[in-house]
Amino acid sequence: MDNNINKTMQTIKFLQNNQILLNNKLYQGYNIGELPNTFGFIYNEEADQDGISEWFNYKGLTYVAK
Repeated sequence: MDNNINKTMQTIKFLQNNQILLNNKLYQGYNIGELPNTFGFIYNEEADQDGISEWFNYKGLTYVAK
């Protein structure tokens, strides 16, 4: 008996300017020295600003959802 598990493959499309489309969601790729100021924190109470707390690394770039 085959024990088939429903696995869906994620689709990735490389766009211009270090952008990728992963499962219909747009991500911007950054080099380590070019990361936005909001990278790496969740919330700044003084500036009432949300930070970037979710990212992934792929082929030398750090990708953040746009």
